[in-house]
Amino acid sequence: MTGKRKPSEVLADSRRRDSRKKRAKVLAVVDQMVARGDTVTFAAVAKEAGVSNWLVYAKGVREHVETARRKQAEQPRHRAQAGLSTSTASLRTDLELSKQQVTALRAERDHLKATLRRQLGHQLDQVGAADLVARVDELTNQNNELIGERDVLVQQKAELEARLAEAEEDLAATRSSLRRMIRSENAAPA
Repeated sequence: MTGKRKPSEVLADSRRRDSRKKRAKVLAVVDQMVARGDTVTFAAVAKEAGVSNWLVYAKGVREHVETARRKQAEQPRHRAQAGLSTSTASLRTDLELSKQQVTALRAERDHLKATLRRQLGHQLDQVGAADLVARVDELTNQNNELIGERDVLVQQKAELEARLAEAEEDLAATRSSLRRMIRSENAAPA
């Protein structure tokens, strides 16, 4: 075929190649989904392969998808018969046990929170009491120091008042003596 082809032949050939690629991609995606254990549905295959829904329903592809779906549908029966899957009753029992465990854990958590609150409150009371005792001791010491200073100042005041009274007496005596001296000087003959 070395002759020149018509554009319509080139286009048809291109479409056939594209269709084969897309179909191969869809078949590969179905095989990958089965290998991973993903649920095979027409929409899921179309979405993962990036093709239209029409293509996954097309002859040759549809059969492959349906075969994979049938195999997956049979697997739960085989798994249940082999004891690999869980029954509904077993799942309900597990759920009920989980609920009971959650309830017990919540009660334990609440109890631990309350215990922790009490312990922290007690510690705060102890710290508060120790701080208060230290503050009372500090204030008592300050009070004793101030009482000592007051007593010293009272004594100094008393001494100063005594000295002031003595100085006033001396001043009065000196004035009195000065008056006598002035009188005697004035009374004396010149």
